[in-house]
Amino acid sequence: MADPTTQSPFVSSSSSSSSGQSQPQLGGCGAAGSAFCAVHDLLFWRDVRKTGIVFGASLLLLLSLATLSAISVVAHLALALLSVTISLRVYKAVVQAVQKSEEGHPFRAYLEMDVTLSPETFQAHATTVALHLNQALRLLLRFFLVEDLVDSVKLAMSMWLLTYVGAVFNGITLLILAELLAFTLPPLYEKYKVQIDHYVGIARNQTKDLMAKIQAKLPGLAKKKPE
Repeated sequence: MADPTTQSPFVSSSSSSSSGQSQPQLGGCGAAGSAFCAVHDLLFWRDVRKTGIVFGASLLLLLSLATLSAISVVAHLALALLSVTISLRVYKAVVQAVQKSEEGHPFRAYLEMDVTLSPETFQAHATTVALHLNQALRLLLRFFLVEDLVDSVKLAMSMWLLTYVGAVFNGITLLILAELLAFTLPPLYEKYKVQIDHYVGIARNQTKDLMAKIQAKLPGLAKKKPE
C-alpha cells in the first residue's frame, strides 16, 4: 500500500523536509509554473468562489453548445455583453448630465490598457506551439507507421473502443462529462489518495503482467532491446 506520507503528484507540498527547507511545489509556482498553479488551484477548489464561477460559466457554455449552434451561442453572448456595457454607458452619461459631474467614461481604465502582443511574446508562444506540434507529429508517425507494434496495437484498440463511445456520446457530451470529472475527481483523489494509489498500483501491475504474457506468447510483439 502506498505510503500515506507520500506526496500526491497532483498536490503541492506544504510540509518541511528534515533539513528544515520546504519542499518545492510540483511544476513550480514561479513564472514558468504560474499557469499550472492557477489550473491546479481551480481544480482542487482552493478558492471556492473563483472555482464555482469558472465551473458554472464553462458548464453553462457547454450546455448551451449542446442545445444551440456555436454561432447562436457566440451571438447571444455578444448580445448579453453589449447589453450590459451599453446600459452602463448610457446610465453613466445620464447621471453625469443630471449631476453635472466629470466622472468620464466608465470603461476608461480598460480602454487605456495595453493589450498589444509584442513580437517577442508572440515568438515565444509560437516556439512553444511548434515544439508541441513537432512532438505530436513524431508520435503520430511512430503509431501509424508501426515503429513499435505493441504501441500501434494499443492505439488501434483504443480507437476501436472510441467507436463505441462515439456511437453513444457526441463531442459536446464528452466535453461536459470531462469537465464534471475534472472538477470532482481531484478533490476526491486528494481526500482518498492512499486508497486510490493502492488500487491503481494493483491494476498497473496486473496490466504489465498481462502484456508481458501476451508478448511472450505472440512472436513479433516483443519490443526490441536497445543495442
